[in-house]
Amino acid sequence: MECGDLSPLSWAFPQPASDVRVHGKAVSLRFAAAQKAATSHRSPKGRLPCAWVEWALRHGHGIVDGWVLALLVKLVCMVDDNPLLKSPAHPSVHVAQGSGPYANTRLALQSIDLSPVRGRRVLLKPNVGRVASPGAGITTHPDVVAAAIDAFREAGADVAVGESPIVGVRVHEAFEASGVALVAAERGCPLVDMDRRRFVKVSVPEGRALHSLKVCAAVLEFDFLVSLPVMKMHMHTGVTLAVKNMKGCLWRRSKVELHMLPPIEGSDHKPIDVAIADMSSVLRPHLAVIDGTVGMEGLGPSAGRAKPLDAVVASADAFAADAVACRLMGTEAENIPHLSLGADRGYGVIDLGRMTVTPENWRDGISPFARPPENLTIEFPNITILDNRSCSACQSTLLLFLNRYRDRLFDCVPAGSAVTIAIGRGHTELPEGTLCIGNCTAHHRGKGIFVPGCPPVGSQILTAISGEPSVDRLDGRSRESDEEGG
Repeated sequence: MECGDLSPLSWAFPQPASDVRVHGKAVSLRFAAAQKAATSHRSPKGRLPCAWVEWALRHGHGIVDGWVLALLVKLVCMVDDNPLLKSPAHPSVHVAQGSGPYANTRLALQSIDLSPVRGRRVLLKPNVGRVASPGAGITTHPDVVAAAIDAFREAGADVAVGESPIVGVRVHEAFEASGVALVAAERGCPLVDMDRRRFVKVSVPEGRALHSLKVCAAVLEFDFLVSLPVMKMHMHTGVTLAVKNMKGCLWRRSKVELHMLPPIEGSDHKPIDVAIADMSSVLRPHLAVIDGTVGMEGLGPSAGRAKPLDAVVASADAFAADAVACRLMGTEAENIPHLSLGADRGYGVIDLGRMTVTPENWRDGISPFARPPENLTIEFPNITILDNRSCSACQSTLLLFLNRYRDRLFDCVPAGSAVTIAIGRGHTELPEGTLCIGNCTAHHRGKGIFVPGCPPVGSQILTAISGEPSVDRLDGRSRESDEEGG
């Protein structure tokens, strides 16, 4: 296991007999002592199995020391030993509606016993990966974050809010724009730039698409991890909720790698769906609090339409919370591949018949979300979008650009001409005259106009197609409504 610039935790190991390597230097670690120390790490349900610790030591790519093993132990506690989840086979899910983001969140959390967090460190992981204002349906509502801070502090926890945004976004700008910085400052709650320090490389023993992940170090240093996503449709994965929100715990550009995986032999599923299921085998939150104050329908995760719902869903089983949120959105978790794959592997429950959902009339709040279009050419007539293994950053840039400037795009081509646009690294051939957007299409630059960037911003695209300098005041940002130009 490789590690970055982490502060040593309070684990001291005796001088050992066998050599391992840390940061490329030979050190010593007595296996029996390490195993004994690791298995003495207690949680409310007891000790970790020695078998897992043995696996961690024997298959950690030759790089292990005491404090890194402590982080591994915390990770295993996260997925295998959740003290907030009282009945894993029959989880409880709580829905609160109609009272606004703060009150809904407090009401949903009232039904969950938070006493295990007393004296422990809790990391709140909202969806603040983009620069967007509150109420746009893109980022977690600040009042939901405020309510979570208050609830966990009242339960006796030490609370922080952390994020690792998408490529090209500065986390402090995202926190400020979303309103999260304000509510955190009002409460003296620290904000964590999870990309500031180096990653911890974590193996994924059960992975089919992934065999390791670069996890932000801060995530592994907290005792409890809480996922606070927005209810959104997603162009690549159907929905993005509590399980997928953990992708924001991956370090910097490594998030993009999940969108660029090759097809998986023997599987009909998209690699991104299998990868998210793989990720959830080692990175699952202790608690999910899904913000449905204003969600996003259609071209999610950032180019769709805001969808007010005024609901919050909470559960100690992230899969169960996602399943209930799916129903409120008018879809079913069984039809969302990363959720069905993860549930089939035993990572959580999506069968509504196996869970207790309160209140009994929660289905009264169902309000179907428009689904992402299967064919973007229908959404944008006379524009053919060739998307093969792109990431959501490039996809969102393109969709936001088209929503705002598609009419100007046609001013730059011969009358009656169609436009072909390519994004993603998976293309082997492209037609002549293609507008190639993003660095992943660089090897096709000879086919037409190439716009570099990861991702490029709207002004770059405008300049490339018009030949005239252009400045887009919303570069890298999202506005509350993307209805300009249709």
